Amino acid sequence: MAEPTKKRVIILGSGPAGLTAAVYTARANLEPLLIHGPLPGGQLTTTTDVENYPGFPEGIMGPDLMQNMEKQAKRFGTEIVVDTVIEADLRSRPFTLKTNSFEFQCDALIVATGAAPKYLGVPGEKELLGFGVSTCATCDGAFFRNKVITVVGGGDSACEEASFLTKFGSKVYMVHRRDELRASKIMRERVLSNPKIEMIWNMQLKEVRGSKKDGVTSAVLTHSSSGEEKEIETSAVFIAIGHTPNSQLFQGVLDMEDSGYLVVKPNSTRTNVEGVFACGDVQDHVFRQAITAAGTGCMAAIETERWLEAQHS
Repeated sequence: MAEPTKKRVIILGSGPAGLTAAVYTARANLEPLLIHGPLPGGQLTTTTDVENYPGFPEGIMGPDLMQNMEKQAKRFGTEIVVDTVIEADLRSRPFTLKTNSFEFQCDALIVATGAAPKYLGVPGEKELLGFGVSTCATCDGAFFRNKVITVVGGGDSACEEASFLTKFGSKVYMVHRRDELRASKIMRERVLSNPKIEMIWNMQLKEVRGSKKDGVTSAVLTHSSSGEEKEIETSAVFIAIGHTPNSQLFQGVLDMEDSGYLVVKPNSTRTNVEGVFACGDVQDHVFRQAITAAGTGCMAAIETERWLEAQHS
């Protein structure tokens, strides 16, 4: 392998957090290098209409928004490499990152690797993603006003999604594979007392039916013990069984919660390693919105610039 390529700032991830960090660091003349895997753009690339990102009164397609962000980052001089980081040595500066093809070094690192929603792997789930299947009620709930909506899950996240969706849907089914919610007491009470939510106990999602033309039309459920099948008419299926932060590369090095989300200092994007900053969904399990990810990307870039200045590097 050739000599490592040295950069002042490297950004990992090309979602709203990573690309916003790239725009800000590039405009600060830090000449950032952004590395992302084979699927750029983060979770927004699996979203069709984005109606809640400021500045687009008519909405914008998720992939288009991410392409615009990438063009903006490149305009200010961000270098983008498509590769996968397989090893990160953060024990000393400059930090060393190894990919499948190259080796890079940097004075500061911004981790914006995001999180991946968990899926059930049932037929129709991935095929209709963005066409009635969703993993984000805040993002997509408004598309299903006065429609029947189904939420799959039984934890706090599922309860939050179901409660939020009652603002839009005429009825919300909540499908849980057990006979009792595993959510916190307050979330359980909120769901069970809501007249617009109907619980479907001891059932699991087996299939989502519909088409990209017509959207979701129904969900096929199967009983957890007997295997008996039941089909319900619904216009949307929200999978709410959690997310997996893309933080595996930093296990044992960066502080993280048991769930894998990176821990940052209060009101900051600083991690426990000096010179390493984390932004976006890899450190946010509460909001998980494009706009909040972009906001923390801005924070990480500004903190990185100030930290480098303090290091005289």
